[in-house]
Amino acid sequence: MNQQTDRLIYLDHAATSWPKPQSVLDAVQEAMVRQAANPGRGSHRMAVSASRVLFDARKALAKLFAIANPNDIALTFNTTIALNMAIKGLLQPGDHVVATAVEHNSVRRPLEYLRRTAGVDIAYVEADEQGAIRSEAVEKALLANTKLVVVNHSSNLLGSIAPVAEIGTITKNHGAKLLVDAAQSAGILPIDVEAMGIDLLAFPGHKGLLGPQGTGGLYIHSALTLEPLLHGGTGSQSEAVQQPDVRPDRYESGTHNTPGLAGLAAGVRFVLHETVEKIHNKEWTLSQRLMEGLLRIDGIRVLGPELGKPRTGIVSFIIDNADPSETAFILDQHYGIAVRSGFHCTPLAHECAKTTDTGAVRASVGYFTTEADIDALIGAVAEIKRHY
Repeated sequence: MNQQTDRLIYLDHAATSWPKPQSVLDAVQEAMVRQAANPGRGSHRMAVSASRVLFDARKALAKLFAIANPNDIALTFNTTIALNMAIKGLLQPGDHVVATAVEHNSVRRPLEYLRRTAGVDIAYVEADEQGAIRSEAVEKALLANTKLVVVNHSSNLLGSIAPVAEIGTITKNHGAKLLVDAAQSAGILPIDVEAMGIDLLAFPGHKGLLGPQGTGGLYIHSALTLEPLLHGGTGSQSEAVQQPDVRPDRYESGTHNTPGLAGLAAGVRFVLHETVEKIHNKEWTLSQRLMEGLLRIDGIRVLGPELGKPRTGIVSFIIDNADPSETAFILDQHYGIAVRSGFHCTPLAHECAKTTDTGAVRASVGYFTTEADIDALIGAVAEIKRHY
């Protein structure tokens, strides 16, 4: 096998995108130097400048997701916090919620916690082996007391894409709220919260939006009020005992990651300039090239939608008789290729794919991935397969 080179071939964008645009790096440094005070916690010029960083991030995100009021976006440290805010802030004892069989543990674990502690009733809509969710199946699962439907926009294991707009129409007709987990779709698939009927949108800053880790957010429809997940200092109404009602302060206790959010705003502006459509088309083309190459190797099983079908830039696979963790280790140590292996925090999706006994190797492309990167992975997998 080849020995690792100094150059890292990074194919783990579903976890965190890398490298970041230069504009993101510059924005983080600028914030550390010139906007390093607490946003919303003072009237001096540096504090005001830091507050402007947060508002600029909200404005950019609102433009990307077609959100009318930027203050309907609560800035968080990641998607997991945003999902917990939505789920625990909305559901009450006796409520019914519908989720899908490709949900991440960031959805499943809060839901199951509320099942145990508050008697919330959960129905999981089945997906096929490729991760496809049928909107008709979602509608069939709805009950009279269904308060919330949670949909993973794109599976972080299979790359499948859910029919969010169709589900949004169904939830509106039934009086339920729609929460979309956009961990793998924000910045990669078009999202219009009003047109798609989305009431709550949880998203990361560090993946398709090309921002730093420790950034993300939750869009909360203006007609919807959640119980805050956190209570504490907001910089506003400090004389009050209760958490303020004003947005976004109600949902944002504590000091923000101002440098990270400066980088996030720059990342979103990069996405807006390049366009989501261009980014998705490039990632789809690269994923198809990877699938074609892997499928030419005997003894390789590729998970998710078939070649030519819609998907995000996630391509998970299994080599016959090879442990996925060992495969990923060899790719890193001998070929300088970064992928992820294991169960990817989504046991439900592994049940769909019938890989609960093995896990899988996951390669995921990004906007800066090249055809040469894809070909290097294909060649490395072919060499590894010859040893099994």
